[in-house]
Amino acid sequence: MATNHKVGSSNLSGRAKIIMEIYKEFSIEAAHSLPNVPKGHKCARLHGHSFKIRLYVEGAPNEENGWIIDYADITQAFESSRKILDHSHLNEIEGLDNPTSENLAIWVWEHTISDFPELSKIEVKETCTSGCIYQGESISFKE
Repeated sequence: MATNHKVGSSNLSGRAKIIMEIYKEFSIEAAHSLPNVPKGHKCARLHGHSFKIRLYVEGAPNEENGWIIDYADITQAFESSRKILDHSHLNEIEGLDNPTSENLAIWVWEHTISDFPELSKIEVKETCTSGCIYQGESISFKE
């Protein structure tokens, strides 16, 4: 990582412990089709989105430098995933055969969390008005 950081407690000048959430937003351009939608659904056809993906970190600002984490660290943590996803056909990426926003959020989480344990949440927006937020909880899919 780019800096020596610590996500931890802070009381900045004697105030009560402050917990904040910061994020870094990335844009990717990608095509997909959704194979599990009803026949005739518009999302079954190949189409593209200008996805916005936000990676969040929750914590207390470090008393020494005043930040929770360097935004450059978030950028570095997402870079390998960004290279795979950007300008791609998502259905062709291993693990994204049904690339809904929900599954994309889980995919990004799984490809980021082991190298970036500070990650607290992922937001994927496929349009200006539609998206999902994933916080890493275990999910059991309904049959």
